[in-house]
Amino acid sequence: MRECLRGELARARRLWRDAPVCWYVSEGLVDYEQAMRRMDEVAARVAEGDAAEEAWLLEHPALITAGSSARREDLLKADALPVYRTGRGGQYTWHGPGQRVVYLMLDLRARGRDVRAFVAALEQWLIDTLADFGVEAMRDDEHVGVWVCGKDGRKAKIAAIGVRVSRGITRHGVALNVNPDLSWQHEVIVPCGVREHGVTSLHALGLREVEMAEVDAALQRHFTHIFGPVEET
Repeated sequence: MRECLRGELARARRLWRDAPVCWYVSEGLVDYEQAMRRMDEVAARVAEGDAAEEAWLLEHPALITAGSSARREDLLKADALPVYRTGRGGQYTWHGPGQRVVYLMLDLRARGRDVRAFVAALEQWLIDTLADFGVEAMRDDEHVGVWVCGKDGRKAKIAAIGVRVSRGITRHGVALNVNPDLSWQHEVIVPCGVREHGVTSLHALGLREVEMAEVDAALQRHFTHIFGPVEET
């Protein structure tokens, strides 16, 4: 496993490009269906060479998304929140206020075409970002995403990853828990299909002074180390 991961990280370093990625931050809560339409429009334009790649940072109202591997038995309360089927990989994931979602419309045709390396790079991006706040995050050998050791000593997920690649362009991305309502975990869904571990956030780990703008700045800083320069819009 370690040798395999080393190889993925080595390939991930080749994801860097000189052309700047559009760095776009939405204020307020963004409707999920509207976000999907915009994401698909931007991805289509990137595929045609009519638009720059984009990293789109936003928050959603409280909702559940179901990835391609979602199992009906993991949706514990079907009528608790809106549930949206989506084309990304993975299982059920909660989104809502206090969680930083980043949708990435990147051109893997120009970044090595290696989806596993792309996922490894996303994990490293989040791990490096969390390190700025003194959080030691890690990968899990069995589950995609980024994990920490919670206050109770149990492993807990702090960031989810779910991607789709179509025509060589990435869609969807990452969701990092900054200060969301965690009461839904294991009550409304089984997060990402993982029953044995919990879910946490920066604030739940005791970092209540951390603001979303600080997280955004760290995300941008470490994004440029792995994927290349950005241009704010």
